[in-house]
Amino acid sequence: MEHADVVVVGSGFGGLAAAKQLAKSGIKYVLISSTPEHLFQPLLYQVATGVLASEEIAPPIRSILRRHPEADVRLGKVVAIDPDATVLTYEHEGVRTEIGYGALIAATGASQSYFGRDDFAEKTFALKTIDDARILRAQIQRVFAEAAVADEESRNRLLSFVVVGAGATGVEVAGQLKELSKRYFHQEVSVSLVEGAAEVLPPFGGGLSEYAKRSLEKGGVEVLVDTFVTDIEPGKVTVKDKSGVERRIAAETVVWSAGVKAGGFAEILAEATGCETDRAGRLLINPDLTVGGYADIYAIGDMTSLNGYPGQSPVAMQEGRHAADIVRRKKRPGTPFLYWDKGSMAVISRFSAVTKLNDRITFRGVTAWFVWLAVHLFYLVGFRNRFAAVASWLVAFIGSGRPGFAEVEREPVGEVSPPQRLAA
Repeated sequence: MEHADVVVVGSGFGGLAAAKQLAKSGIKYVLISSTPEHLFQPLLYQVATGVLASEEIAPPIRSILRRHPEADVRLGKVVAIDPDATVLTYEHEGVRTEIGYGALIAATGASQSYFGRDDFAEKTFALKTIDDARILRAQIQRVFAEAAVADEESRNRLLSFVVVGAGATGVEVAGQLKELSKRYFHQEVSVSLVEGAAEVLPPFGGGLSEYAKRSLEKGGVEVLVDTFVTDIEPGKVTVKDKSGVERRIAAETVVWSAGVKAGGFAEILAEATGCETDRAGRLLINPDLTVGGYADIYAIGDMTSLNGYPGQSPVAMQEGRHAADIVRRKKRPGTPFLYWDKGSMAVISRFSAVTKLNDRITFRGVTAWFVWLAVHLFYLVGFRNRFAAVASWLVAFIGSGRPGFAEVEREPVGEVSPPQRLAA
């Protein structure tokens, strides 16, 4: 059995941040990822709506770490761990491999939660993976193409969208669907955004949330707050508001962006280490990011819960660097993690966004949109990806094209054809 000084599980923002930090001290590590690419998840909605091509937000991991001789990147999924023997087992293409570790950093993220209604997964479109984005994009193209030659009744049915969850992803998807209809497909659509909380973009709150709601409504999006989805059937979604009033909304396409849950490796770690979890299955980690009673196992990002920190990429990245600093002895073992909140941002529509740096410094409208653009451009990995993204943004936002839709023509038809999720 082989042994590694450090094993990093996961290739998201947290996992890569930890890997790069370890490399600063020349520490060799094995990075195990279930996919060969690093996904810039905050921009998945732009792949789904044709603004960007998928390769622009999903560069190969080996390309990102090509200048890191310390990196040993492997494809696989962790299926077991023995924390007392410091051995984990991963599987790839049916072959299981055991590897010992000196320290382990887990960063496998979270998946979509349907709040006990798992049947909704087969009736809606998620946005957690590149495949999700491609499937939703194909669905969008399909309904617009069929609507272009349909009678009025069929057209109204086809062009009905419901987006569940008014966090950043939900707001961005709803806004882009309206942008698509007006500037690219030139067809009128019905878009309803459903949120269980009392306001859109709950983490922003106050004036920014109200601004986002007004902007969406001005753009033609129906915004329903204090409202929950109770059922989804072919062609319609049933919702109930806080007063108990039910209504049915036409919905050929339902996009689900409400809630997350941790599973997979988080569940394996919890069982093996005795670490407690919250209702979403997230690990209730120690202040120094260690898991249970094990000082050599760290968990970071969306698979964890600590101090109410949001499930956002900046948290995962800072946690990844913190864990790596303890491993490489730049911080003392047991040092608590403290999150530096650099702010939040979300796009509403073309040239309209909200940005919150702190309780006193906020931006909205065009200024916030350019701040969003600059920040996301900075965090995109690799010069090629930045250059390609700028070109695509110019075409989509200044012009009226959608570079991502051209990608569909290059992909195998069977690979991205959408499932008949709402077929009778």
